[in-house]
Amino acid sequence: MAGLVSWWAVRVAESQRNTVRSRRTRTAVVAVLLLGPLALAGCTSTTEGTGGTGTPGAASRGTNPLQNPDGTKPGLAPVSSDSDRKAGRDLIAQVRTAAAGPKTGYDRDQFGPPWTDNVDGVAMGRNSCGTRDDVLARDGQGIEHKDGSTCVVTGMTIWDPYTGKTVQWNKQQASKIQIDHVMPLSYDWQQGAAQWDKAKRVQIANDPLNLIPADGSQNASKGDSGPAAWLPANTAVHCSYAIRWAQVSLKYQLPVTPADKKTMLALCGG
Repeated sequence: MAGLVSWWAVRVAESQRNTVRSRRTRTAVVAVLLLGPLALAGCTSTTEGTGGTGTPGAASRGTNPLQNPDGTKPGLAPVSSDSDRKAGRDLIAQVRTAAAGPKTGYDRDQFGPPWTDNVDGVAMGRNSCGTRDDVLARDGQGIEHKDGSTCVVTGMTIWDPYTGKTVQWNKQQASKIQIDHVMPLSYDWQQGAAQWDKAKRVQIANDPLNLIPADGSQNASKGDSGPAAWLPANTAVHCSYAIRWAQVSLKYQLPVTPADKKTMLALCGG
């Protein structure tokens, strides 16, 4: 068990270092390539997201969660190989269980201002862009920004893992794509976050590992449900979804209910 946890910690550290190097490279390249065109266009800039095929307007189908331990890579790809499903079950097996506590005292404000950049201990924190825009830019393709901004996302093409559909999104239809907290904040509160300090609650609310842009109606129907009560409509990502739950649970040492753990194991063939 200690060996598996140590391996996981190394994977997270390596992924975060690679992400920093990748961002520095992209920043330099974008500065050179976009300076001329933007001077001529004088309006909205368009860049590719951090993942995907590289084809303009094409949407990335996401990343295997086992290869994305810090949540900095795009989306949530299906997990289908026997070896990956077994690795998923092994990860889920480490998750602690506990009955849900009371919801008394829960309020969204207990987790800090929505999408604040003023957060430590998570990838993408304090990079001068709000968390929501960071996650949209991470998963989208053909990213369009607000005039004069390198952060505020106003349009993109995105593959929604919860429905399996590609969506053309713009800010005028903001609710069409919403940011889902994989482990919902109310669920976190009931499973132990009520006893945390404010800083740790702000972390889990803005950690890209816990955030997936998804269809608005799917997000609304989920509410604060765990996997035993709600799953994405796209059955192809069910094991991936369970793995992502386990990743967040283990990182923050939050237990899940026994029913949720049983469901998570079953989703990966356990």
